[in-house]
Amino acid sequence: MSENAPNTAHNGPIKTPKQFLSAVALSFIVAVFAIIGLAFYVASASKPMAGADNSERAIAGRIQKVGMVQIKEGNRPLRTGEEVYKVQCSACHATGAMGSPKFGDAAAWAPRIGTGFAALLNSALKGKNNMTAQGGGDFQDVEVARAVVYMTTAAGGKFPEPAVPAGAGAAPAAEAAAPAAAPAAAVTPAAAATPPAAAAAPAKVAAAGAGAGEALYKQVCVACHAAGVAGAPKFGDKAAWEPRIKTGLDMLTTSAIKGKNAMPAKGGSAASDADIRSAVEYMVSAAK
Repeated sequence: MSENAPNTAHNGPIKTPKQFLSAVALSFIVAVFAIIGLAFYVASASKPMAGADNSERAIAGRIQKVGMVQIKEGNRPLRTGEEVYKVQCSACHATGAMGSPKFGDAAAWAPRIGTGFAALLNSALKGKNNMTAQGGGDFQDVEVARAVVYMTTAAGGKFPEPAVPAGAGAAPAAEAAAPAAAPAAAVTPAAAATPPAAAAAPAKVAAAGAGAGEALYKQVCVACHAAGVAGAPKFGDKAAWEPRIKTGLDMLTTSAIKGKNAMPAKGGSAASDADIRSAVEYMVSAAK
């Protein structure tokens, strides 16, 4: 009976030569794709980072330290509060743009002055509401503090001039003596007419040259008249200036000195009446 029993010893998945050839071919294809994938993976490891221009920059980006060091000029003379105001703060505070208190507006500044000098300085350094840190400037803390004192003093504040930290800025001796000399000049109009050269304000120095009107325009007036902010006639716009020119130079100068509509007195500056007249003449001549 054993001779007639069916042979069941070789019952595997491959039963025919065709199935055997298919299995060999499939194994070969799988091995080829595995080698290709491995080669692609190894090659991709040396590619630069996404967005990098070259591999050197990509490597530098990967090994860059968390901290960075910036070296800034530390030996320049410290700027006065008036200088910082004219360079940075006047862009908004001269006209009250974006809700900022206008320079010299006691009513607008009173509640802010009431919060104290420390709170005002903190807002100026770190930013508040629409104002960015330092108004977008790059000054030393003591320079920002001087600007705060300058603006609040113009609105009735009585904050003292901030002390200069030891080693902060190589301010010359004349600058160190300036805070003491400034109050005397403010209460003595006769003496202010002929101040010593060392105590002269930067705006006055600029106005001493032949281009006094142009200099004052670029320092103060440009904030509004360059773009026609708050209804100000644009610089060089003949149509906008024509009715104003007809009122006469004296009337225009008086409006600029005393202020009119959205423009504060003297455009928010501390320039002399003569300098204001020169700036008006400069803008009028550009619109004729």
